[in-house]
Amino acid sequence: MRRYGKHTDEDDIRSRPNRKGNRPRTNIRPKHEDAAEGMVLTVDRGRLTCLVEDRVVMAMKARELGRKAAVVGDRVALVGDLSGTKDTLARIVRIAERTSVLRRTADDDDPFERVVVANADQLAIVTALADPEPRPRLIDRCLVAAFDGGLEPLLVMTKSDLASPDKLLELYGHLDIPYVVTSREELENGDAADRVREQLDGRITAFVGHSGVGKTTLVNALVPEDRRRTTGHVNAVTGRGRHTTTSALALPLSGDDGWVVDTPGVRSFGLAHIDPSRVIHAFPDLEPGTEGCPRACGHDEPDCALDAWVEEGHADPARLYSLRRLLATRERKEGD
Repeated sequence: MRRYGKHTDEDDIRSRPNRKGNRPRTNIRPKHEDAAEGMVLTVDRGRLTCLVEDRVVMAMKARELGRKAAVVGDRVALVGDLSGTKDTLARIVRIAERTSVLRRTADDDDPFERVVVANADQLAIVTALADPEPRPRLIDRCLVAAFDGGLEPLLVMTKSDLASPDKLLELYGHLDIPYVVTSREELENGDAADRVREQLDGRITAFVGHSGVGKTTLVNALVPEDRRRTTGHVNAVTGRGRHTTTSALALPLSGDDGWVVDTPGVRSFGLAHIDPSRVIHAFPDLEPGTEGCPRACGHDEPDCALDAWVEEGHADPARLYSLRRLLATRERKEGD
């Protein structure tokens, strides 16, 4: 049944009065040209701590952003009270496009990905050489996430006074990943922090590692003025340490423009969000050899063209082995 005629204009359409007296809803979002630029340092139950120029400002996400969430490392635009004084609150009205994203899922069957940190240049994968024992599969998974998210990996091996790093170095040497080996004594006297800092200067580096490997202790040595609680004891039965970092936190390196992002200790690193076909991009010496691969090749199949490419001497066979090990990591449990 037609309510209006064929030639209806706006004067013919009845509108209900707004009894509440508030403004009607609109899809037009404010532009906030005068918004200040800032960086998210940490997130805690909907409150975001941001750095705006040289001030630390508490903020919340504006309703107009909808479900889009800001994470540590995000470059954001803020309006409202930007004084940083106690009990003030600003609003985040824009989130800038991210240059890199480190993501993970709870496990390989979890469809919901979690963004750990945005805009980081580097992922420092911290592993103990003993107490607890190294977990190569977890390292592999972190490497896949780094390559997929646009971060350069850095391997940091701790507790070299308890075990030799040779085995791990042999396992990852063909990936050409920069690494630093530290001991407990070197952490205490500052030598280890100095060597690690050489890899961090001028960059934003996210630190990730299994509980108990000394990740937060290392961050404390790098940023002593912003000390965080260190890991408690390592369980003698499970080899696991207590979680003492409960949320990601960005901390400035003293004396330069670098940043470290301390993240909670992980027990698993799910890769449900990773498309295996993108892992090959982390191997530029092998990527040209995929031109002869069949469609949708998983690069671990009998007719994969990479076998012939390597046999012809275009790349080191160890590199192909490393690629296939990383591709297969989603099919293996991290403790294998």
